[in-house]
Amino acid sequence: MTNPDDDTPRRAHTGRRRNEDARRAILDAVLVLLAESGGAPVTIDTIARAAGVGKQTIYRWWPSKGAVLLEALTDLAGDVVSPPRGETLRADLTSFVTATFRGARAESTAAVLRSLVREAARDPHAADLVRTFTESRRDALRALLAGHPDELAPDADLDLIVDQFYGLFWYRFLLAHRPLSDEAAAALGAALTAQAGAGSVGP
Repeated sequence: MTNPDDDTPRRAHTGRRRNEDARRAILDAVLVLLAESGGAPVTIDTIARAAGVGKQTIYRWWPSKGAVLLEALTDLAGDVVSPPRGETLRADLTSFVTATFRGARAESTAAVLRSLVREAARDPHAADLVRTFTESRRDALRALLAGHPDELAPDADLDLIVDQFYGLFWYRFLLAHRPLSDEAAAALGAALTAQAGAGSVGP
């Protein structure tokens, strides 16, 4: 008997071309279930039922539950935060920060993130998923910064700048002591741009 909560990787997917309607139904179902779960585990069984597909359809295209959850979250992030337009560093950075803040203010997105954080606190598989997803978003911001080499100080610490952004984001999102407002996004974009141009602020 299989465990519906099991996230053990199955065989690698066959590479068979996925039906886009079924793929979208599965990924949409994942986001709805995460938003409604309140931190309870989302299983392959519940995803399949919500999407109206068989479990084998999911395992044919994704090797594990974590893989399908990660793709759903990555797609969501891509919908919320558009690629940089290649303008100035400040414009691209402020656009990234503003879009991220606005996405987190949307109740549907906020519910997904809160649920995932709660599940990660007690489930190692979910914790790994959060780390992988978070690192992908860090990579996106790091690439945005690196895409403006002429505006960066030679000793600009991009990892520190990324940490400062996501540190403030998660602090405000999880504790809600201050809003993730457009005004805060503009101020943070300006501050991080200045730091990137000034270089190291350490001793």
